[in-house]
Amino acid sequence: MSSETPPDGQLPVVTPARVLAGLCLAVPIVAMLWVSSYSKADPEIGGMPFFYWYQLLWVPVSAVFTLGAYVLINRDERARRAARGGEPA
Repeated sequence: MSSETPPDGQLPVVTPARVLAGLCLAVPIVAMLWVSSYSKADPEIGGMPFFYWYQLLWVPVSAVFTLGAYVLINRDERARRAARGGEPA
């Protein structure tokens, strides 16, 4: 899909930045729903089974993915405002 403005003057709803933001939000969800990938006890870290530390590891990782989606959406919104002739902020 082209990133240019369509001839009728409307901006496209689906942009690469929005698709990438959606993927950033989907990765942690899919990782946590795929239980068979982490339903085991080994390897342990500090006596904590893999099942627990893997899930705890996803807490900050999910925050990073969410921050990435936030940044992508904000940049896309600023670009859309600028394309419509509003404040680029």
